[in-house]
Amino acid sequence: MNILQINASIRAADANSSRVARQVVERLQAANPAATLDVLDLGANPPAVLDGAALGALFTPADQRSAEQAARVASDDALIAQVQAADVLVLGVPMYNFTIPVQLKSWFDAIARNGVTFRYTANGPEGLLKGKTAYVALARGGRYRDTALDSQVPLIRTFLGFLGITDVHFIYAEGLNMGPEATAQGFAEAEAEIARLFS
Repeated sequence: MNILQINASIRAADANSSRVARQVVERLQAANPAATLDVLDLGANPPAVLDGAALGALFTPADQRSAEQAARVASDDALIAQVQAADVLVLGVPMYNFTIPVQLKSWFDAIARNGVTFRYTANGPEGLLKGKTAYVALARGGRYRDTALDSQVPLIRTFLGFLGITDVHFIYAEGLNMGPEATAQGFAEAEAEIARLFS
């Protein structure tokens, strides 16, 4: 088993979302002692933002790209190869202003490539990253689960599903900025959900 842990927080290893993601990884490693682990810290190493120059590079034939364009495409190629090699994705995702961090959105943009991670067919789009499992560790200061204010879960579920990853599990650590008791409860709820998933 190849595990790819993606920490989306700008707080890196100190982040609450990274803490919950690590707990998921520990369970996976305990159940699969031979598993390999690759950790991608999007806060420390944010993917390049998709802009006009990047789009131009992607739509320029490989043999006609400038050195700068080739390097830009190669950076996305490396991220795609990393996710293609993974059997399990573990995403640590904080909530910033009701949505996902921009670094995670840039990673989404980097790995979504027509003909590589998805393709369009006569019957509509088809994801090409099938057979993978994803665990999404969500850390929120308030409580947003199953409310209209939770834009993260629909976005992440839709995006991963578009790429063919439909076995997705969400773990919620919520209320983390609502006082010590709420914080303890939020982490306890996340831990209980992880225990249930791996029981």
